[in-house]
Amino acid sequence: MNANEPQFWMMVASIVIAICFIVMAAALIAIAVIVKKIVGTVNRVEERVEPLITKVNVISEQGKEISVQFTEISNHLSTATKYFSESAGLIREEVAEIKQLVGQTAHTAKDKIELVSNTIDRTHAQVAETTNFIQAKVVEPARELAAIMAGVRKGLEVLLAPSPKRIDRAYTDDEMFIG
Repeated sequence: MNANEPQFWMMVASIVIAICFIVMAAALIAIAVIVKKIVGTVNRVEERVEPLITKVNVISEQGKEISVQFTEISNHLSTATKYFSESAGLIREEVAEIKQLVGQTAHTAKDKIELVSNTIDRTHAQVAETTNFIQAKVVEPARELAAIMAGVRKGLEVLLAPSPKRIDRAYTDDEMFIG
């Protein structure tokens, strides 16, 4: 056969196609063997991973339960925080009112203490003035009058007294009694 004949080129093309089919068949067989090995490896990995997946599922369920409990606790804490905040606000208001009341009470008490102090000072001054007035207008004249009366009484006693007895005469025991 000659290279110039079309049959030659058809036969070469047929041989090339046959070789391609053989190479493709070999490649497919190689791919099949590789896929079989990969499938075996995947199956072994799956057998090893399955307990881990089961454990992960269990942990996931526990995580869900923990998440639910955490959510509940979070809600309770949120509610408690809300109530605490409201209580703190009420306490602040009450403290402000008490502070204002104490301020007013302190101011009123200060005013009342000053009023009582002024009243005591005035009363003391009036008592001292009254005492001085009574001393000057009542006690001193009464003393002078008492002294005058005492003098008048002594004078009357002297004038109205019986005449003294003579010393040369003897006295009885009763007359000698001083008492």
